[in-house]
Amino acid sequence: MRILVTGAAGFIGSHFVRQLLTGSYPAFAGAQVVVLDKLTYAGNRANLAPVEGVPGWEFVHGDICDRQVVAEAVRGVDLVVHFAAESHVDRSIADADAFVTTNVLGTHTLLRAAADAGVGRFVHVSTDEVYGSIAEGSWPEDHPLDPNSPYAASKASSDLLALAFHRTHGLDVCVTRCSNNYGPYQHPEKVIPLFVTNLLRGRTLPLYGDGLNSRDWLHVDDHCRGVALVAEKGRPGEVYNIGGGTELSNAELTERILDLFGADWSSVDSVPDRAAHDRRYSVDTRKITAELGWTPRVDFERGLRETVRWYEENRAWWTAPEA
Repeated sequence: MRILVTGAAGFIGSHFVRQLLTGSYPAFAGAQVVVLDKLTYAGNRANLAPVEGVPGWEFVHGDICDRQVVAEAVRGVDLVVHFAAESHVDRSIADADAFVTTNVLGTHTLLRAAADAGVGRFVHVSTDEVYGSIAEGSWPEDHPLDPNSPYAASKASSDLLALAFHRTHGLDVCVTRCSNNYGPYQHPEKVIPLFVTNLLRGRTLPLYGDGLNSRDWLHVDDHCRGVALVAEKGRPGEVYNIGGGTELSNAELTERILDLFGADWSSVDSVPDRAAHDRRYSVDTRKITAELGWTPRVDFERGLRETVRWYEENRAWWTAPEA
């Protein structure tokens, strides 16, 4: 089997590749792996250093919007796992151009090339943010999409394109929608590594608004294991939610991080809220559990402690210019 993984030098994509190449996904044991990444500010070749000596993979430095690069990358591929995306909401609010280009046009370039090349399966990795905000309960996969940020709108657009290629061109597509990820190798612009590295630097924590916006937290290892199961056994044309089952307000998350450092609320600065800041996300994960047997395994308290420890022990990684 030959697998193409896009965005493979980013936080989630690199974790998937590291696990894939070290035998964590038995269904894909022995696969030849092509990793494709543009190496933007959020893509770091060092994220793949732990598997540099492992045989059976190759790195392609390229843009998913480049038709020639993509056509070559998908040649002979049985499976595409598409992580590549612009993903930071604040950046999308400041300037959405890169989000539309990469997330919509780049995904279309990949889908068209995969269909033309006869790729066996295409897993499109998306986000719970496409659903919008939910006051109570949890979104099932068939909930109408109602994105609020330019980032979420670009991901919703790419989801619809992926599913349209299944229906129109017969491409075997599955879509996954995950809740907020955390873990090692995450770029410090995201809230957990930002707060952790700020405390390590002796800086304050910028907490948006009243701190009551609520998110569900999913360890990157649980997420990638879910993606691998969807790649292996998901039904063509279906969407699968992947959530961690730990819902916290931003204030509660901040409290837990402060506690791990023995710090208090004097280390927190209240900052103006983000524009169109979704109040609450919550995905219903019963489908992936019932169909594929997936459940989260990483306890949040343990996962958070281990994540903090990783940033403490890998200061050179997050202080490097590309981080």
